[in-house]
Amino acid sequence: MAALLRNLLKLLVNCYKTLIMARIKLSLPAHFNFSTQIKIRISDLNYGNHLSNDVYLAFMHEARMQFFNWLGYSEMDLAGTSVIMGDTALVYKGECFYGDELKIEVAAAEFGSRSFDLYYRMTKIANNQLVCEAKTGMVCFDYHTRKTTEVPEAFINKALNKF
Repeated sequence: MAALLRNLLKLLVNCYKTLIMARIKLSLPAHFNFSTQIKIRISDLNYGNHLSNDVYLAFMHEARMQFFNWLGYSEMDLAGTSVIMGDTALVYKGECFYGDELKIEVAAAEFGSRSFDLYYRMTKIANNQLVCEAKTGMVCFDYHTRKTTEVPEAFINKALNKF
């Protein structure tokens, strides 16, 4: 009977573990070759008086646009193709408040034939505190044919080699 109870307890513990929400873990690149700065405005705050979760996505979008521009491209002209976001993941590491200035670093990695990942690291400039790690999966896309396209070699070379 004791063995049966132990096995039942193990089964219940395993069931409980599968019900617990899995946490997202990102493995960021070792080197980020682009960064920009954004100051938090009063309209960026939520009811908790800290940076709203949707604003992190907006900041990532702005940093992504600046990153592409820095490379000589845009979201609609990435060496002859366009991009569309396929997925995103954010891991919050700390709070941000009105007036905080953030450094947002961007790096491209994980190149596939039709997609690549952009990684973001956000830190407070005042104390270098990490506040967010994030990733967007970008898919090369032709908006006229509504089909995916190849990742341009010219973009890959610039994204990996411009420092």
